[in-house]
Amino acid sequence: LDTLEKWVTEIFSEIPNNGLPKPSFDHLTQPFDTPEFHKLYRVVPIRKVHSLTITWALPPQEQYYRVKPLHYISWLVGHEGKGSVLSFLRKKFWALALYGGNGETGFEQNSTYSIFSISVTLTDEGYKHFYEVAHVVFQYVKMLQKRGPDQRQVIWEEIQKIEANEFHYQEQTDPVDYVENLCENMQLFQKEDFLTGDELLFEYKPEV
Repeated sequence: LDTLEKWVTEIFSEIPNNGLPKPSFDHLTQPFDTPEFHKLYRVVPIRKVHSLTITWALPPQEQYYRVKPLHYISWLVGHEGKGSVLSFLRKKFWALALYGGNGETGFEQNSTYSIFSISVTLTDEGYKHFYEVAHVVFQYVKMLQKRGPDQRQVIWEEIQKIEANEFHYQEQTDPVDYVENLCENMQLFQKEDFLTGDELLFEYKPEV
C-alpha cells in the first residue's frame, strides 16, 4: 500500500481538480429508438457456429447496483433445469446452450442505457427454426413479466448467498488487476461499497 500510495502521489498530484461533477448523458433517454435497431441482422461467422442473440436497450441500471435486477433476470433466463427455456429447446434439438445478462460495465451499462442480451447457441436444426427459438425466448420473458418478482424472493436470496460465498472464497487476483478494478468501482459505487459493489447483492426490491 505504501508503494502504491507513493506511485499515485507522484503520478497524479499535479493534475488539477476542476471541481466538476462526473459527466452524465442520462438526458439521452432513447439512444436506440431508431429504425436500424428494430431489425434482424444476419452475420456470417468466421467459425462454424449458429448463434441467435436478442438484445434489448433498457433505461440505465447502474444506480441499482445494490439490487442488481439484470443479474437476477439473467439467473432466471439462464436456468437450465426443468421448465427452463434451454430445457425446452434441447428437447426440440434446437439449442446447445443459452446465456443472458449484462456485463455491468462500458458499452453494456452506462448513464444513457443498459443492454440486456440473451444468446442461444443453435444446432443446425435450431438454425432452421430460429424464428421459433426467438418466439420461445419472448414467451418466457413475457411469462416472467406477467408473474412478477413478488413470489421469487427465495430465488433472489439464493443468488445472494451464492454470490457471497464466491466473494468470500475467491482466489487472490493479480494486485494490478485488483487495484484497477477498485479504481473503476470508485467511479460507480458509494464509498462503503467500493470493495463489494460489483460482486454482492444487498437489497431485495421487487419494484426495481
